[in-house]
Amino acid sequence: MKRIVVGITAHVDSGKTTLSEALLYTTGHIRKLGRVDHGSSFLDTDSVERDRGITVFSHQAEFRIKDTAVTLLDTPGHVDFSAETERTMQVLDYAVLVISGSEGVQSHTETLWRLLEKYNVPVFVFVNKMDLDGADKENVLEALRKRLSPLCTDFSGDDEDVCEGSALCCEELMDKFIEEGSLSDGDLASAVAQRRIFPCCFGSALKLEGIDRFLTVLDRFTALPKRKDMFGAKVFKISADRKGNRLTFMKICGGALRVRDEITYTSQSGEEFTEKVSSVSFYSGEKSRQAEIALAGEVCAVTGLSQAYCGQGLGFEPDSDSAVLEPVMSYTAVIPKNINIHDALKDFRTLEAEDPQLHILWNEQLRQISVQLMGEVQLEVLSRIASERFGYEIGFGNGAVTYRETIASTVEGVGHYEPLRHYSEVHLIMEPLARGSGLQFDTIAREDDLDRNWQRLILTHLEEKIHKGVLTGSPVTDMKITLASGKAHLKHTEGGDFRQSTYRAVRQGLRQAESLLLEPFYDFTIELPDRFVGRAMTDIRNMFGTFEAPQSDGETSVITGRAPVATINGYQRELAGYTAGKGRISCTMAGYFECHNSDEVIEKIAYDCDSDLENTADSVFCAHGAGFNVRWSEVAQYMHLPSALDARDSYTYDDDDYYPQQISRSSAKITADDDELMEIFERTYGKLNRDPRKAFKKVKKEPTEHKSVKLPVYSGPDYLLVDGYNIIFAWEELKTLAQESLDHARERLIDILCRYQGYKQCCLILVFDAYKVSGGTGSVEKKNNISVVYTKESETADSYIEKVTHQLSKNHRVRVATSDGLEQMIILGNGAMRVSADELLSEIRNADEAVRAYIDSLPTGKNRLSDMKK
Repeated sequence: MKRIVVGITAHVDSGKTTLSEALLYTTGHIRKLGRVDHGSSFLDTDSVERDRGITVFSHQAEFRIKDTAVTLLDTPGHVDFSAETERTMQVLDYAVLVISGSEGVQSHTETLWRLLEKYNVPVFVFVNKMDLDGADKENVLEALRKRLSPLCTDFSGDDEDVCEGSALCCEELMDKFIEEGSLSDGDLASAVAQRRIFPCCFGSALKLEGIDRFLTVLDRFTALPKRKDMFGAKVFKISADRKGNRLTFMKICGGALRVRDEITYTSQSGEEFTEKVSSVSFYSGEKSRQAEIALAGEVCAVTGLSQAYCGQGLGFEPDSDSAVLEPVMSYTAVIPKNINIHDALKDFRTLEAEDPQLHILWNEQLRQISVQLMGEVQLEVLSRIASERFGYEIGFGNGAVTYRETIASTVEGVGHYEPLRHYSEVHLIMEPLARGSGLQFDTIAREDDLDRNWQRLILTHLEEKIHKGVLTGSPVTDMKITLASGKAHLKHTEGGDFRQSTYRAVRQGLRQAESLLLEPFYDFTIELPDRFVGRAMTDIRNMFGTFEAPQSDGETSVITGRAPVATINGYQRELAGYTAGKGRISCTMAGYFECHNSDEVIEKIAYDCDSDLENTADSVFCAHGAGFNVRWSEVAQYMHLPSALDARDSYTYDDDDYYPQQISRSSAKITADDDELMEIFERTYGKLNRDPRKAFKKVKKEPTEHKSVKLPVYSGPDYLLVDGYNIIFAWEELKTLAQESLDHARERLIDILCRYQGYKQCCLILVFDAYKVSGGTGSVEKKNNISVVYTKESETADSYIEKVTHQLSKNHRVRVATSDGLEQMIILGNGAMRVSADELLSEIRNADEAVRAYIDSLPTGKNRLSDMKK
């Protein structure tokens, strides 16, 4: 039997839950059609959902189509509950995207489409509400192909029409269709599974029109996904049954899961657990059935796993990546006076485990709980859930956008913790990363100096905590934190000591660094009548946004751009007002970028980092048998280890080399014991029979004559070849510029190298990689005094440089500037010399200083005129 997991998703009010009801009714799973507006739908089981008429939580049902067993997952359609939808997408074999025939492709529809593309989920499209006035099949299909994908194909006709339409979308299907005159169900199912076609059906779920045809399409054109024999599962939902037992919903991706099986996994805090599965249940609406085993391809709920979390992979299945959709609004919870704040925090943590995107923040100083949410509807639902589950009303203050902080330059953070009979010291190198990189952690500490177990513990402490910035107390992001060195005491160091010194080292580094405040930005698309374009562009500028040139499509224009969430939130109402309801805007999270009004926000939040004792930057040292506090600004005078950042900067290395600590550590790893090597040798080649006395006998060596080494003689000028994009992304100035415009970064590099060539008087060739440019034939341009080469299609800059160095190095002294380790080795083999990106930058700076010194030494004014007369 073919088992597949199918999820239904849509923009709110497109008829998604109504379609689910129709599928269950037509297949005989339910005997009566429920309705969302009547509060009687089979899948909207929560009282909140029935009262509001929207889906808030993902729900599960089961039905069969002939020999196909379908697990149906109904997901929320409202944008405020998109996080629940995104988590469910990660366990889908196929998705059904529901489109309103009267409304067409709406703003949230495009967001859902991008998520399905990210998780590589094959999609069937069902255009609903085709019975309403204004629903036109051809217009909707055209909009689908234009705004979602040109691969959307009409599957509502007969087989011949389906085959012809599918063949037009895929070259492989076209070849087979021309050769054989038709396509098999297996051919089309394979194309659907590979996202090469997207079948589209049309109908009315409320009137059961087009449902039979859609079920036939699902049965015929889905394929059984490949499953592994070993156990693997993905957790996508945490909930509780009516008795309060914790339910862990998961999809079995391979093998099987039985009651009383033991599962070993790691909790979010990094602690390893081995727990036994107490029960396995299969849910369908409010009903459930228990079983002894869950097979691959099935979705079940298990009890017994106390620390599993959403997005966790079990067995061979990896953990999910970070969610694309993140909450950008923060609200302060108002707790009744008769409720203990810590009890309320515990209740909020329970809700957070069920919905990971419900970020709960606790402020110990203010004894205040803050909640990060997607929007106001989710806020109302949260209040209702808390009232029903915990028995008390929760209020919320005014919302504000969530901020992040990062650093502008590399610093070293030092933390020392040495009260009496405790000891630890940690040195961290903190480096800024590109926007959207998040936090990354690494170690280059020598195991000879700091044991591997201590290093792992420090990395765990770095990852386990949300580190606050020093401007507003917002979480830090977009930086790499590297453990450079550390020190423990053989007798007095305990595990908790390194937690203290690690936290203090991070904080001390942030206090030294130049911090930047980041705010969330939306990428937006505005569609509106042409006559309102000027008004919209003015509004965007006033909102501190940026935008591309408007694109006109008939009487409608489309403006795309980016703007801060704080300013563009609520613009939909204003847009609908001045366009008489004809304008619409869709927004997707773009990420966190520099705040447009940092000073104002910092002053308003008024965060005092020195008063935040829970996140102190100071260290504790010991003298005369007692610990004493040392201010963060004076730690460098007391620390027991030398500065790791100074040691790194003073060591000259090429980019393909490791730091000396890494070389030492790598050497230690590959050094084997002599006895072990001898045992391996004798096991492979047999035992050695030799006289042990001969081992001490000296063997006379014939004297060798010292021959002079003949150096190459070059007949032509020196050449310098520069790998353009490698240098751009290795130099911080150009890398930052490239994030805004790659063209500007290229022009800036050309200007710098032209000036440098004028000083060095060498032949300089700048090579840009164009191997991904379709149809590119390659070109060479002369820019002032240097040659700029754009490689042809399918030719990388590396291969071009390798070819040219091989030719030029016979008669010329050739140097190549790149930080590509593999390319540097090939260059040396071709007889050229390598120059790292840092070395080239240093040479350019030295050249600029030399030119500046020469200009300053020239006579000026009257002295210069008198010199000219002489």
